[in-house]
Amino acid sequence: MDNVLRKRLLRGTWVLLVLILLIGGFYWVLPLMYPFLIAWLIAYAMNPFVRWLQNAVKLPRWLAVTAALLVYFGGAGVVLSAAITRLVKELISLAESLDQHIENWRNWFVEWSQSEGIQNIINEINRFVADNPNYENTINQNIDNTTSTISSAISRLLSGLLSGIVQLLTSLPNLGLILVVILLAAFFISKNWERHIRFLAGFIPPAFRKTAGEVWRDLQKALFGYLRAQFIMISITAVIVLIGLLILRVDSAFTYALLIGLVDLLPYLGVGTVMIPWLVYAYMTGDLRLGIGLSILYGVILVARQLIEPKVLASSVGLDPLPTLIAMFVGLKLFGVLGLIIGPVSFVVVGAMIRAGVLRDLRNYIVNGRLR
Repeated sequence: MDNVLRKRLLRGTWVLLVLILLIGGFYWVLPLMYPFLIAWLIAYAMNPFVRWLQNAVKLPRWLAVTAALLVYFGGAGVVLSAAITRLVKELISLAESLDQHIENWRNWFVEWSQSEGIQNIINEINRFVADNPNYENTINQNIDNTTSTISSAISRLLSGLLSGIVQLLTSLPNLGLILVVILLAAFFISKNWERHIRFLAGFIPPAFRKTAGEVWRDLQKALFGYLRAQFIMISITAVIVLIGLLILRVDSAFTYALLIGLVDLLPYLGVGTVMIPWLVYAYMTGDLRLGIGLSILYGVILVARQLIEPKVLASSVGLDPLPTLIAMFVGLKLFGVLGLIIGPVSFVVVGAMIRAGVLRDLRNYIVNGRLR
C-alpha cells in the first residue's frame, strides 16, 4: 500500500475514533453531569446581570451572584407556581367535564348512525350477509378484533397516564435534590466565572483555540438566538390563544393555550395541528359561535406570526423547516420528548462547526497532515 494512502487511513481512523469517543462519552456522561450543565447555562445567563450589579451597585461578586440567583429563581418560582396552580385547577375542571363531553359524543354518534345514509349502508350490509352467510363469521371476527384493539389502546393510554402521574409524584424528592444541586453549582460557577473559563480554555490546544473561538461565537448567535426566538414565538402564540379563548369563554383556556403554544414548536404544522381539528369539530357539532371564533382566532395567529416572526428571527440564524423536522424526529426517537429540543440544538451545533470550518480542517488534517 502506498505510504501516503496508509498515513491518510491512519489519520482518518484516528479522527473517527476520537469522534466516537467524544460522542459516546457525551452520551454516557450527560445523564450524570446534566445538573452541572444546567447550572453552567444559568450562570452564563446571569453573568451580564451579575456584572451590572458589580459595576453599578458596587456589590462584591459573591453578593451579586446571590442577588441574581434570588431574582432569577424567585421570579421563576413565582411564575411556575402560579402557572402550575392554574393548570391543575383547569385539568381538574376538564376531567370533571369529560363525562359531559363523552355523552355529547355518544349522542352525536347515535344521531349520525341513525341517519338515512348510514341506515342504507347498514341495510346493504345486512342484505349482503343474508346472501352470503359464509362471510358472517369473518365480519363478526373483524368487528371483535377491532373492538379489542380499541379497548386495549384505551387501557394502555389510561394506565400509562396513571403510571406517569405516580412516577411524577414519587420523583418529587429527587427533583428537589437535583434543584438544590443546580442552585449550589450555579452559585459556585458564577462566583468564580473567570477562573473557570480560563481553566476550561487551558484544555484547548493552541492550534484549536482560534477555531474554537469561531465555533463559540457562531454558536452563541445561532443557538441562543434560535432558543430565544422560539421562546418569544411560543409566548406570543400562547398569549394570543389565551386572550382569544377567554373572549370566547372557553373553559380551561390556560391549559389549551399552553398546549397550543408548545405545539407551535412543530415547523409548518404548528398551531394548526390543534386549532383546525378543533374548529372543524365545533362546526360538525353545530357550535357555530365557537367554530367562527376559533376560525377568527386561527387567522389572527397566522397574521401575527407573519408580521412578528421575521423581526424576531432577524437576530438569529434560522433553520430550514425540513432539516428541523428531521432533527426533531431523530431526537424524539433517540432521547424521547427531550429530543424535540436536543435534535434542533444538535443541528445548530453541527451547522456552527461547519461554518467555522471544522470539517474543512479535519479534511485537511486527514489528507495533508495539517489543519490549515
